[in-house]
Amino acid sequence: MPLNRNTSQRPGSESHLLIQTLCSVRQSPLLQLTQRIADSGCNLADARVSTVGDDVSVVLLAQGSWDALAKLETGLGKLARDPALHLVHYRTGPRSMQTHLLPYVVEVIAADRNALLVEVIDFFSRRGISIEQLSSMRYQAIQTGADMFQAQITIGIPADTHIAALRDDFLELCDSLNLDAIMDPVKF
Repeated sequence: MPLNRNTSQRPGSESHLLIQTLCSVRQSPLLQLTQRIADSGCNLADARVSTVGDDVSVVLLAQGSWDALAKLETGLGKLARDPALHLVHYRTGPRSMQTHLLPYVVEVIAADRNALLVEVIDFFSRRGISIEQLSSMRYQAIQTGADMFQAQITIGIPADTHIAALRDDFLELCDSLNLDAIMDPVKF
């Protein structure tokens, strides 16, 4: 189902189409979607695939000329008729560069309990730090069978932030919540 977004794209300029699907892992549309993107004359600019429970989420950013994306949208309309597939797509733009943000990775591990992730997200949110990527899960420790929680979060820290003070405040929060955590710069 397409969403209406106001974008001022001229025919002939590069345009972007965000495509998101949810469905059963057994019916993953990844191959079909990437093939339709290629067949329409577009390029795959970004892709995220995540299996959560018994379902898979596929998020793709297609890039191409205005008319190539129109062809892709028509093909997606046909694919969206499958009742087992939840598909949303709309025109968007490329992500603007955030040169004032420093990329850091945060990893936390703890005995699982309610609202741990909420506390961590709230800590960064109150300081104006963006969550760029987040992955979390519950699992049982192999050695003891204890219920555990793990999260890996990529954050964007404003360049004028005092990193040592932020790290100290974050580690103090982790101590109060009994979390084992690290906060390090992303290394590419």
